[in-house]
Amino acid sequence: MVPIAAVLLALVFTRLLQRLDRFVTWDLTGLGVDGAQTLFQTIITLTLTFVVFTFGSLLVAIQIASGQLTPRIIATTLLRDRVIKYTVGLNMFTMLFAVTALNRTVDAVPQLVTLVAAALGVACVASFLFLIDYAARLLRPVRLVSLVCDQGLDVIRAVYPEEEAPADGVPRVKQPGWLGPPSRVVSHRGRSQIVLAVEVKSLVQEARRLDGIIEIVPQVGDFVAADEPLFNLYDGAAGIDEATLRGTVVFGTERTMEQDPMFAFRILVDIAIKALSPAINDPTTAVLAIDQIHRLLRVVGRQHLHGEGIRDAAGRVRLVLRTPNWEDFVHIACSEIRACGAGSIQVPRRMRAMLENLVRTLPAQRHPALEEQLDLLDRTLPEFYEFAEDLALARVADSQGLGGASSGSRAAGS
Repeated sequence: MVPIAAVLLALVFTRLLQRLDRFVTWDLTGLGVDGAQTLFQTIITLTLTFVVFTFGSLLVAIQIASGQLTPRIIATTLLRDRVIKYTVGLNMFTMLFAVTALNRTVDAVPQLVTLVAAALGVACVASFLFLIDYAARLLRPVRLVSLVCDQGLDVIRAVYPEEEAPADGVPRVKQPGWLGPPSRVVSHRGRSQIVLAVEVKSLVQEARRLDGIIEIVPQVGDFVAADEPLFNLYDGAAGIDEATLRGTVVFGTERTMEQDPMFAFRILVDIAIKALSPAINDPTTAVLAIDQIHRLLRVVGRQHLHGEGIRDAAGRVRLVLRTPNWEDFVHIACSEIRACGAGSIQVPRRMRAMLENLVRTLPAQRHPALEEQLDLLDRTLPEFYEFAEDLALARVADSQGLGGASSGSRAAGS
């Protein structure tokens, strides 16, 4: 949308400058008609070359990054990057501006238009040089996993805005069917797609207005096939218009991070296990991914992971929307990486450092799931290490993977 907006803006901006140019009496550029036309032609060639080179280079870079890391970083990071979008938008704006100016430069030189075009041309050269350096830094694994984590943290804080009460250890996830049989079931129609987001406030208001409860059957990020249950309606909510219900759920062909706190974990775990595959064999990248998973788990562990029921202002449950619980986050963060990377000494050392650190810093109700993963890690390692010395080395907590024992482990050993 940014390049399209730049095209429309260029059309308006060019007309505005041409009207203002009538009041300019000074020679701002020192160019004749031929010189101005040459300048415009040069800018057109320049910007067109930049656009073609930028898209061509990015496509190759994206293919390499998706092959070595994961294809899911394309939509979540690269295609949403503001620097890339606005750099392309600037070049599109400048190219169309120069084309329009060239067409109107026949008998006289539009001084203001020519001056602005020259300035835009210089800006395009500068932005192109900056983009080359920026893209090279952006496509490094450490930068990409950091971007994924930053987006994941924003989503986690949006989905779970409240902090966890220190003494709260009561499970929040109730068993399926706790509401009883529904009064009405609304099924999904159309193409089979993935639930991307839900308009929670509208559903709560509708359920409160009709004095009922709305249950969204799939979780955000779930694939929903045609004719599968989408809503279960209870009591007065059975009278809600079907079109209103369907308008509150956004579907798409692939998962996004809009309201899906698990998707950042999914991307980082995919990057880690692909780096641990025999074809790539890059355990250091897996450690970089675990670093960011550690950040995510620390924030998730401190948030109030609310259960199924979302209440209205009066405190009554009006919407049932399932979200991941603490055990879900711990399992996705550890299980696959442990299974794929236990044979690489860096990975179990870094994972142990993460788990032990989280046990020390998170509330007590978060410890059982973490301690379970530590036990599973201990039981997994003997299968991969024949020599006792290697096994002992793999069981040392190390925040760098293979740099040295973590400070907590040193203190415990001493």
